[in-house]
Amino acid sequence: MGYMQPDTLCSNLVKIARNASLFHLGVLSSTMRMAWVRYTCGRLESRYRYSKDIVYNNFPWPEKPSEVQTKAIEAAAQNVSDVRSHFPKATLATPYDPDLMPPDLVKAHERLDRAVDAAYVPDGGKRKWASDAERVAFLFRRYRELDSLLPDQRSRSRSEGTKRSRRGEV
Repeated sequence: MGYMQPDTLCSNLVKIARNASLFHLGVLSSTMRMAWVRYTCGRLESRYRYSKDIVYNNFPWPEKPSEVQTKAIEAAAQNVSDVRSHFPKATLATPYDPDLMPPDLVKAHERLDRAVDAAYVPDGGKRKWASDAERVAFLFRRYRELDSLLPDQRSRSRSEGTKRSRRGEV
């Protein structure tokens, strides 16, 4: 992920978040988000097939990050971006090779992950997730909480269907 200039042309396979801030870049670049991606994305061979409807729109963002948390994520995202700029000729994948990832990029992402993780803890405390599975379980609990706040489309459809069938409509 990264910022592109407005004159950049993209295919329909590229997803664009207009007016995204460093906060958005930070959350989207975090381990929390990537755990969600690895779990919810489809695959084509070994590559992810990112879907705005399934992956992006259903991702439970931090609920109400404080101004301090937001600024910490923005600063950490800028730091990741700055470290990436040290590799101007490399593709985005090259510095992320697990065996060759530069130590300063590892540290920048660790800082970003701490900032993003803190935004998910309601009382501002510290929380460490032991694995992607633990992160995804947490995110699905959050998703279920958020989903329960929406009107239940299924029950409305069922009741409308029942009314129609009582009137003899199909």
